[in-house]
Order: sequence, then C-alpha cells, then structure tokens
Amino acid sequence: MLKIRMQRSGRINQPSFRIVVTEHTSSPKAGKYVERVGFYNPQSKERTLVEDRIKYWMSVGAKPSSTIHNMLVSAGLLKAKKVNVLPRKTVKPAPTETSEVAKAQTPEGVEVPTEASGKTEAEASEAPAEAAEQAVEVSTEETPVEGK
Repeated sequence: MLKIRMQRSGRINQPSFRIVVTEHTSSPKAGKYVERVGFYNPQSKERTLVEDRIKYWMSVGAKPSSTIHNMLVSAGLLKAKKVNVLPRKTVKPAPTETSEVAKAQTPEGVEVPTEASGKTEAEASEAPAEAAEQAVEVSTEETPVEGK
C-alpha cells in the first residue's frame, strides 16, 4: 500500500521536509521513495505541492498521512475535515486518601471517633481535663500539718 507522507531532510535544528509517495512498510529515513510530490519548510511556512501528481497517486490508491491530509485540506486539494494529529490528553486518577490524610482534612467541629476507644476526639480530650480539675480540688483542701 502506498502512502503520501513527509520525509525529513535538512540540517540539525533546521528541518525541512520532502513530501513523497512511498511504500508504507519502508522507513521514512530509508531515503527510498516512488516519487517526490512536494516540499515543506516549517520555519518559513513555505509549501510546494505538485497537485496533479498528488491527485493521480490518490486515485491509484495512495493514502495520505494525517499531517499530509491536514495540509491537503488547508491547500484545498481535499474536501474533508481536518484530523487531530496530537495525542489524546489523559487524565490521571486522583490518589486514594488514607485515614491519616482524611483526619487532617476533616473540618473542625466534626466529631470523629478515635481508633483506640469508641469515644470521639472531643470526649477523649474532655476526660483528661476533668481528671485534672478533680486533682486540683483535692489539693486545695486543708490538711493538718504535723510538726510545729
């Protein structure tokens, strides 16, 4: 099967492309092609297409690559919609929350049960405070002092 595609030529950091008709199994870098039907320079946006040869090869059964398809649509040689040649955007799934992260993100005023006992955090924090108040009350009582 024949393909109409671009073959890179030019120097490093100065690309230019030949538009060639080639067998789809041959590598674009192989340099082997059936016919050269155009030229494209992406830096200067210069584009040269041999329209009658491109139409001939397409009538024989050559399929354009996605980029060449879009180029032919914008040049007016094809009457079709452009094809998206960019890769599809992938959305990464949100990480699952662990119990520690969930505790850190809970709003204040919400009672969350602690793991050690069935009490909520508010009840657990009140218990030591009550014990401290009782201890203070006991120490304020007068105890007889022996000795003097």
